[in-house]
Amino acid sequence: MVVTQENVAVNGSRKLTPQDIADTLRDRIRSGDLKPGDRLPTQAVLAEEFGVERGTVRQALKTLQSDGLLANVSKGSPPRIAAEPPVSTSAGVEPQASMVSLAPRLADAFSEPQVRIDVVSYTAETLMIALGEPLRLIHGGDIRPESIHLRILLPSSDITLAFPRPTQGQDDDGRVHERWLALRNTQGQVLRHNLRALRSSHGIDVDVSFRALPFTPPVKLYLLNGSEALLGYYTVERSVLDLGSAEMEAFDVAGLRSLLFSFEKGTAPRDTAFVEESQKWFDALWETIATELTLS
Repeated sequence: MVVTQENVAVNGSRKLTPQDIADTLRDRIRSGDLKPGDRLPTQAVLAEEFGVERGTVRQALKTLQSDGLLANVSKGSPPRIAAEPPVSTSAGVEPQASMVSLAPRLADAFSEPQVRIDVVSYTAETLMIALGEPLRLIHGGDIRPESIHLRILLPSSDITLAFPRPTQGQDDDGRVHERWLALRNTQGQVLRHNLRALRSSHGIDVDVSFRALPFTPPVKLYLLNGSEALLGYYTVERSVLDLGSAEMEAFDVAGLRSLLFSFEKGTAPRDTAFVEESQKWFDALWETIATELTLS
């Protein structure tokens, strides 16, 4: 192996490659130190043990997965040691509801030094709740990003929304629209406040920006550090809205239940292309037709 500056650690020793880490974990499995059914440590713990970035650990785990040595591989928790090779090691990760899968993926993304999150959504509800996990880890001292840059695209308050809308007639008095607008603004304000508080509490460079779309997005998209895209579809259904003094039957969506499909750069050409094109799509919206959004 040719030793270059890129694979030499700060202390002068050679940086471990994904194959080195995979071989070490494979030896632990074969020796019985890691037994079938045991759960591996988290990527953060393994990264600290081996003195590498989390991306290097992820590549090592993918190697072990392809060898059939890991089972229950998911985005939400560390994998377990397989009792026997799985029937198919090429199957993708099963999609999970937004409320289940987004929080651990955000925690993973916030473990990087520079955090960049781009979001297209109907409201900031799922994101606001899911950010509780990385914030907990930051306040607990488990992770410490240097900077956090978050860009969020939400529907404009000036448009007629595709949803929510009454199942009968029109929203003549604007109560349905006002209910949505209040939720959009409140959730965005809470999200922005919680992140900006990290400036004074931990000295982290935080920037949270909102822009408005001239349409109702039919999907939700989360782009994590330019390396992973999580996509979910908003399925319109009949719902009963609480308008305070009355209830109204309306067409609405349940974003927390939307399944998120994960695409990660480097896993397959198709996934890499999807992440890159999704980032181009977001950037184009942000820089062209999106307008300034004020949360009032």
